[in-house]
Amino acid sequence: MAPTVAVDTNAFMMPVELDVRLFDELNRLLDGYEPVTPQAVVEELRKLSGKGGNEGIAASVGHDLATERCLILDTDATYADDAVVELAREGTADYVVTNDQPLQQRALDASVAVIGLRGKNKLAITQP
Repeated sequence: MAPTVAVDTNAFMMPVELDVRLFDELNRLLDGYEPVTPQAVVEELRKLSGKGGNEGIAASVGHDLATERCLILDTDATYADDAVVELAREGTADYVVTNDQPLQQRALDASVAVIGLRGKNKLAITQP
């Protein structure tokens, strides 16, 4: 069975904000995976996409990526970071993709590997 990768809000925004080809990088790092994201992340991207500017564009692109490429999961948590951690803690996610340092630490504390930015536009895996 392919590992499950939970994707956070800021990871979906990386293609626009940081010129990271998110799914190409995940393909490079992992030999097959199932991308998932909590409903709370999709909602956060939807709200941010209405802001306009670079952030709004990044969130709009991220929302499209989330809804087109990921299985969207319901969680008890309504705050996006908490929802991602919930997926990690309950064993739904084998990896968490995020650039958010506190969220990375929470995932590592839950014994889940983190995929984050390393260098200018490459992703790398950090094991717990």
